[in-house]
Amino acid sequence: MAIFKIEVDEDICIGCGACSATCPDSFDMKDTDNGQKAKAKKADADELGCAKEAADVCPVNAIHITDTKEDKKLI
Repeated sequence: MAIFKIEVDEDICIGCGACSATCPDSFDMKDTDNGQKAKAKKADADELGCAKEAADVCPVNAIHITDTKEDKKLI
């Protein structure tokens, strides 16, 4: 089981691309009916890498990271 769960709330994502610019290894932009939205490349990860930094730069806090071992929301 992976240590971290990385999710993007598409309902509040504004598609600015800050996450994919900050951490292209973890985030992509995808086309939706409501314009471009961010998507985590891997929902489950053993290491955060730059994903936490990407979550920190998200202007609408659409990225959520959970520590699954401790069942604790980090962001």
